[in-house]
Amino acid sequence: MAIAALTSLTEGAVIPFGGDRYTTVPAELAAAFRAGDQLHVVQSTGALLHVPEAVRTAVTVQVDAAVDAFARLRSSGKSTVRDFYTAFADALADDAVWNLIETANTDDVARAEQLGRSTTRLRVAAQMRQDMIAGLRGWAAQQAARAGDGSADLVERVEHDGWAVEIVSAPLGVIGFVFEGRPNVFADAAGVLATGNTAVLRIGGDALATARAIDRHALRPALRSAGLPEGALALVPVRERAAGWALFSDSRLALAVVRGSGAAVTQLSSVARQSGIPVSAHGTGGAWLVADGAAQVERFAGVVRHSLDRKVCNTLNVVAVVRERADEFVPVLLRAADDAAAARGGVARVHVASGSEGWVPPAELERRIVVRRAEGPSEESRASLLPLEELGTEWEWEDTPELSLVVVDDVDEAVALFNAYSPQFVASLVSADPAAHARFRDLVNAPFVGDGFTRWVDGQYALERPELGLSNWENGRLLGRAGVLTGSDLTTRRTFAHHDSFDQHR
Repeated sequence: MAIAALTSLTEGAVIPFGGDRYTTVPAELAAAFRAGDQLHVVQSTGALLHVPEAVRTAVTVQVDAAVDAFARLRSSGKSTVRDFYTAFADALADDAVWNLIETANTDDVARAEQLGRSTTRLRVAAQMRQDMIAGLRGWAAQQAARAGDGSADLVERVEHDGWAVEIVSAPLGVIGFVFEGRPNVFADAAGVLATGNTAVLRIGGDALATARAIDRHALRPALRSAGLPEGALALVPVRERAAGWALFSDSRLALAVVRGSGAAVTQLSSVARQSGIPVSAHGTGGAWLVADGAAQVERFAGVVRHSLDRKVCNTLNVVAVVRERADEFVPVLLRAADDAAAARGGVARVHVASGSEGWVPPAELERRIVVRRAEGPSEESRASLLPLEELGTEWEWEDTPELSLVVVDDVDEAVALFNAYSPQFVASLVSADPAAHARFRDLVNAPFVGDGFTRWVDGQYALERPELGLSNWENGRLLGRAGVLTGSDLTTRRTFAHHDSFDQHR
């Protein structure tokens, strides 16, 4: 079978995918493609992804550096990595350095606003800065604790007559990250060094100037001062989305981690999987809350209000209340959501599942409100109907809290809706009945289950460790790990044998 490099594309050329389907090359792709470029065909959808040679080269350079750094890290002690975390944290705590980062971020925010993009997670703030510093100092403390523990990597020891076997944790390799436009992800990704791994990061174009400033003024100096190779944490310095496709098709990656939501995450995950790279993908977010007949009104209201403080993946997205108390709970829900919205100077937007509109005052369905979105304010309905099968829609709100409401017969029906339509991510039950909580935990297909506000689902908040990503169960359960991915999870296993004498044999 002859194999040759792809140097051009012809308009209308048939491209098979999925084993039994095909698509064709559009005119604009045929005109743009050049020798040295890459073409990836997403086998699940037939999407044709064009990676220009310049982008491919930029990514390859960073992966080369990360591969080299991984080999060199094996001879670096835990104290060296600890020194890096400390130096990185100290740099971010330096006001002169932070001022440079803030200046770059101002440019990023202005550019995003001009393009009508969300800036909710893009803006740097004092709390974000402190969280980054705290996360890095936490990793430094962990490395210090492990430095004097010779058994820190020991998972299991099996004794035999005259010999023994030890199973120990070992670094995984080069980790590829594609992050949404959030400038604080450097501190999260730095966790890979704690277990001897290296990383290549592609950060959303909206945050690229901020990322470059962090890279130049804090990360690089910290790596150099600790004596670590600069390829240990490598930033892909291009804005094009094609950089993500190029990165996730490089078979040298040990793991691909993608954070974000929607079709882009699904597409990137597909590129990695069909390239033979394991994937940790966040995918669709949005938390669900269920209130049963034994729910306390004040607790229910507080959970709603505190779960809508801002829009992130664990923000409250769907509320299910039981029919027997819907007349009481629906007004409480609307007031609590409006309380959260009032902190932002507005009122909440509500989507009512078809069949549940009888519990919403007709005036709310007719009322018009101003909804502040990334692209600007718009006048919309305060409450509108939503087909039941669309309950899984994640509301990507900017400054106006937005959620869905459904009235159910009982908790079992709410669980059935969650398992059928949600991304199977975060589920919370408000109830004073312990038996109801036990049944809820058994039946709901979610990796994160609680009895209060939903925003606890965060690695640093819940586990006091910076997270590298959260995983839902939308594409199935995870093998042997929780939904919070941290630097300490990025390990494989090695098996060593020690024989007491030279003549042992089977």
